[in-house]
Amino acid sequence: MKTFVQIAAATAIAAVAAFTSPPLANAEKAVHLKAVGTWGNLSNYFKHEGPFWNERIGTATEGRIGGEIKPLTELGLKGFEIMRLLKLGVFDYAHGLPGYVAAENAIFEGADLSALTQDIGTQRKVAEAYFPTLEKAFAETYNAKLLQLYPFPSQTLWCNAEVNGIADLKGKKIRVYSTTLGDFVEGAGGTSVTVAFAEVIPALEKGVVDCAITGTMSAYTAKWYQVATHAYTLRVGWGLAFGAMNMDKWNALGAKGQQELEAQLDTLTEAMWAETATEDEVAISCLTGGKCDIGPGANMKLVKPTAQDLKVRDKIANDVILARWAARCGKDCADNWNDTVGAIVGLKAAAK
Repeated sequence: MKTFVQIAAATAIAAVAAFTSPPLANAEKAVHLKAVGTWGNLSNYFKHEGPFWNERIGTATEGRIGGEIKPLTELGLKGFEIMRLLKLGVFDYAHGLPGYVAAENAIFEGADLSALTQDIGTQRKVAEAYFPTLEKAFAETYNAKLLQLYPFPSQTLWCNAEVNGIADLKGKKIRVYSTTLGDFVEGAGGTSVTVAFAEVIPALEKGVVDCAITGTMSAYTAKWYQVATHAYTLRVGWGLAFGAMNMDKWNALGAKGQQELEAQLDTLTEAMWAETATEDEVAISCLTGGKCDIGPGANMKLVKPTAQDLKVRDKIANDVILARWAARCGKDCADNWNDTVGAIVGLKAAAK
C-alpha cells in the first residue's frame, strides 16, 4: 500500500507542473509564492483568491512579492490534502476550510461549530476571538503561519424533498462536509452522508441524499437549483475558511517581507468579509424567484426557520453539537473555547 508521502510526492510533481506563470522581473530580488485556492467556480476564488495571487500582490508590492494560484478543483486535490501538502512544501500558501483538517485535531472546528451563530457580525467576533488558538494549532500541526480567517456565505440546507421545517429533517439523508455538520444532522434525526461538492448534484438527482449543506452563493453558482426544490435557510454554519503559509517560507521573507505580505492579506480579508455579508440576500433571491441581477433566476421554495425551529436548533447545539465536540477535543480545549468563543455566543462546552 502506498504511503501518504509517496502519494504526496506524485501529487507534488503534478501540482507544481500546473504552475506555468513566468517569473517576475528582477527575479533575483523577488519572492515568488505558489498558492492553492478553494473552489475555482465559487466567488471567493474567482473574485478574491485568484486575482490577489495572480495579479494584485505583484502590483501592490511593485514586484517584490509575486504569486500564482490554482484552485484545488483544477489541481484535482481533496480538501484534507491541502495542509499536508503545504507542510511538505509543495505549496507556499494554502486557502482551505478548518473543517477539512479537523481529523488531525478537533480544535480546528472551534470557530465554526454548526448552528451556533446566526449572523455574520457574531461570526466575525468568533473568528477573531479564536484566531490565536488556531494560529497555535496550525503552527504545531502543520508548521504553518495562519494569516487569514474569512467566511463563505452562510451554510444552509438545499433539498430535493419536502422540507418545511427542522422536524422534516428527521429520517432524511443529508450531505455534510465536516464532523460538526454531521452532529447537527444527526441531532435533528437525519443521517449524515459525506459527498464531495462536485458530486452533490447527481447525488441529489439519484436520491443518494435528500438534502445537502453548502453556502447560499455556492448553491447558486454550482446550479444546485437544477435538482433541489426546497431552500431551507436555517444557518447551520459559515464555511469559515483560512489562509496559511508554510512556516519556513514565512520565516525566509524576513521582517520587512512579512509586514508587506501581511498588510496586503489583511486588505484581502476585509474585502472577503464585506462581500460575504451581502451575498446571502443576493443568492437566496436568485434561487427562490426573487430579483436576480447576477444571472438566471430559479424558483426553489423558500423555507425560513420558525421560532420553534430555532428553539430546537438551540437544544441540538447544546445537547449534541457542543457535547460531542467537547468530547472529541478534551477538557483543556473546551475550557479555552468557553473563555473565547463561548463568552461571545453565551454557550458552554463541557468535556466529560
